[in-house]
Amino acid sequence: MIKRVVNILVLIPIAIVLIVLSVANRQAVTLAFNPFRPEDSVLSVTAPFFVFLFLAVILGLVIGSFATWFTQGKYRKRARIEASEAVKWHSEAEKHKAIAAQAVVPVSGK
Repeated sequence: MIKRVVNILVLIPIAIVLIVLSVANRQAVTLAFNPFRPEDSVLSVTAPFFVFLFLAVILGLVIGSFATWFTQGKYRKRARIEASEAVKWHSEAEKHKAIAAQAVVPVSGK
């Protein structure tokens, strides 16, 4: 329930801002990839400005996600190593339990 409320409180304002940006920035803009001859139509793209805004946001999200994933690699590696050690120690404890169960000698009642 709380997750739903948080989603509504976050996603609805973001959607409103995106719709307002889309409506306000409908004019065509040319993005030139040739810095020496910007009028060259081979290396240029013409689209509404909001398309470029959305692409920039998406590109930023993707780059940020990859950067976060790469910087957290050492923690994932450590978790894998510790998980394998935990499995090893668990199996060692099970072996010792089995050995202890076999080694129990009944005590005579004298």
